[in-house]
Amino acid sequence: MRCLITVLTLWLASSPLTAQDSSTTQPASPIAAHIRLGDSLETALHPDSALPHFRAALALDSTNYEALWKASRAVMNVAKQIDSDEDALKKRRDSMYVQARALAEAAIRADPKGSQGHSTLAQAVGRLSRTRGGKERVRFAKLIYDEAMTAVELDSTNDPAYHVLGAWNAEIKRLSGMTRFFAKTLFGAGFMDKANWGDAERYMRRAVALNPEHIYHHLELAEVYVDVKKYDKAREQLTLIPGLPIRDVLDEEYKKEAAALLEEIKNKKDYS
Repeated sequence: MRCLITVLTLWLASSPLTAQDSSTTQPASPIAAHIRLGDSLETALHPDSALPHFRAALALDSTNYEALWKASRAVMNVAKQIDSDEDALKKRRDSMYVQARALAEAAIRADPKGSQGHSTLAQAVGRLSRTRGGKERVRFAKLIYDEAMTAVELDSTNDPAYHVLGAWNAEIKRLSGMTRFFAKTLFGAGFMDKANWGDAERYMRRAVALNPEHIYHHLELAEVYVDVKKYDKAREQLTLIPGLPIRDVLDEEYKKEAAALLEEIKNKKDYS
């Protein structure tokens, strides 16, 4: 993998970034070349190496929609790997989620009709929300829901946005009754009453259907099934995960979590 990074980096250094496409004979722009290289490094699960290329593209055009939302995604993929109780590292992680949010918001300004901008904003705020306590999560809830819903309205195949909607319903239902009470009385968050387990399951199933090799979709759908005591369905999802390819920087961890959850529920019976 490191050899791949070295080759790709050397290619960028030696290329004038105006190479001719043999099929079109049109020169590749420096922005497109940086984005293409960033994409390759993201696919190779090196978002930390991909991010400088998306930033280089933005240095050439700060309003480039594709570079903005992909930079947001790369920042999130770096941040979510930070798992520590040390205050300095937690602050760094949270500051990166704030950066990801700002990049996604800039992408939306560049193209309000682009589904990926709204989707990455929902994901960035959702990730940030999960680092907070219940009352602070409430402050983010409406923005997360609205952006994810906009994303799927713009593109009905946006599986990360469906995942966010499923997780949103589940997370709201998991909040304590006291937290929901304060949300309504202090923040006017009555809209949270729309959260329900049926939508949590429906949206997460849609994410799985759209991208059946995405491990995190299966894991979070299984967790929803566990919440509603549909253990057979949860086991179906969890037993698929070991055979799925690694496509995300946390997939190895997700596989471990899936194995642990499968063990935890192995003897549990469905609620009837």
